[in-house]
Amino acid sequence: MISNVNNAKSSVQKGIKASLLAQYPQIETYLDQILPKKDALKIIKCHEHIEILAGQSGELLFFRQRDGPYCPTLKLVHKYPFILPHMQVDKGAIRFVLSGANIMCPGLTSPGARMTRVPKDTVVAVMAEGKQHALGIGLTKLKADDILEKNKGVGVDNIHFLNDGLWNMKPVK
Repeated sequence: MISNVNNAKSSVQKGIKASLLAQYPQIETYLDQILPKKDALKIIKCHEHIEILAGQSGELLFFRQRDGPYCPTLKLVHKYPFILPHMQVDKGAIRFVLSGANIMCPGLTSPGARMTRVPKDTVVAVMAEGKQHALGIGLTKLKADDILEKNKGVGVDNIHFLNDGLWNMKPVK
């Protein structure tokens, strides 16, 4: 549910761009394509303290909850797959990820799964064995080495996945 839509002032826009670059240094050469300088940046406030950044066309680009990290939307990750480190689940985990379940450690350590060595609290793209595009965006609960070592419990919180509310949200004009 959208409660408010505002165009960001240029000073706010600069701050957002700076924090996006700090969080995702690999997008520096593409930032002007993602957020063109001339375009207005829309800040969409939603319930449960969720904030979504949208471009001039209303295309949803990044989101965050409270003062958490900005996370790219899946549609943006499909266009720029290198934005996020990848965590790949095995085929058996796909239907659970698509129903919103968190990614368990065994789903990341089994044959068919692959992990990128990342620290705890890293925003990652959830990939699937045999699939080309990300099926979710997650936040690591443990660093990759601990996931391998413990192999129990939740490894990645599923925060956005194919066909969820954010995926199905229409561009905001």
